[in-house]
Amino acid sequence: MRVLIAPDKFKDALAAVDVARAMAAGVLDFDPAADVELCPMGDGGEGTGALLARAAAAETRTVLVRDPLGREREARWWHVAECGEAIIEMAEASGLGLLTEAERDPERTTSYGTGQLIRSAVDAGCKSVLVCVGGSATVDGGAGALQALGWRLLDSDGGEILEPVTGAVLRKIAQLVPPSKPLSAACRVLCDVVNPLLGPEGAARVYSPQKGAASDQVVRLEEGLRLWVEKLHRVIGRDVSRLPGAGAAGGLAGGLAAALDAELVPGFAEVARRLDLQQKARACDLCLTGEGRIDAQTAAGKVVCGVGRLAKELGIPSLAFAGQADTFNGTGLAALAARVDVDRIVVITPESASVATALRETAENVRRAVREALAARS
Repeated sequence: MRVLIAPDKFKDALAAVDVARAMAAGVLDFDPAADVELCPMGDGGEGTGALLARAAAAETRTVLVRDPLGREREARWWHVAECGEAIIEMAEASGLGLLTEAERDPERTTSYGTGQLIRSAVDAGCKSVLVCVGGSATVDGGAGALQALGWRLLDSDGGEILEPVTGAVLRKIAQLVPPSKPLSAACRVLCDVVNPLLGPEGAARVYSPQKGAASDQVVRLEEGLRLWVEKLHRVIGRDVSRLPGAGAAGGLAGGLAAALDAELVPGFAEVARRLDLQQKARACDLCLTGEGRIDAQTAAGKVVCGVGRLAKELGIPSLAFAGQADTFNGTGLAALAARVDVDRIVVITPESASVATALRETAENVRRAVREALAARS
């Protein structure tokens, strides 16, 4: 039996590489003679940068940046010397995982540190920058990042806003002034979602509640993003309010697309290409994938759906494992599996387990679930 193991991370529990190892252990428990190919995946979200850097044998660089609340911290980026590319992961500087539950508030958080990572890479001579934007703590439309890249943001009195811009400060921006010299590197953004910047499916309304926003804050954040995108349009001449993927990372993707002419790229497709996923899948009889939670968003370009679609195209059966699954008002796991293009979804978490226990025992539960699922197929 030849098995391709290509999972995403299980958020707050295991990195993708550790999920893959747990899945492999489950396969070998069932069939010690199995030929197992590990290909941990990402879609632009947390961990994607490290996966791509490892695949490219990139050099790790570190720099002091501001975290989402403006505190100083050390963050990584990766340099691919042979092609002069920098791989940057937003979550390193501006990620939700850097904050405690009580600190999560997108009116108080900034993407400034992500701009510092980009600046560090450009100053080091990189000619291209690949930004992985998932897992952000911010809804500032990328204004903070642009500040760190030399953009001057002015208030209604013409004074420069000097503190890193947050979601709340967006509404105070009256003018923006580009730096005298444009960024000397091409920028591409790996987006883990296709949401636009504004509207019912936009950055504020869909994602800010996950980052700690109350209902009244969602309204203010939406208004701030609307004003921000109008000013970007007026100064730069590009309207990104409806650009697919511009709502990724609290609108950072949209801000970079407008201000830096960054190309927004579907994250899974780019990662799959760089990791040669299709070629690895062709050599296998079964694909295993998974993520912490499978739900409606999974079908919008996430790893599980991408692996499932590839397996279906190649005529290979696929199983997906999840800590939780949203079955769409009781329609069942089979309907959810069809929606995300896998043959079967297996929920690894015992019904009686508390959240804390489930997170702590994720590796063990993944291993057991894989072993039992393969036994059920035989």
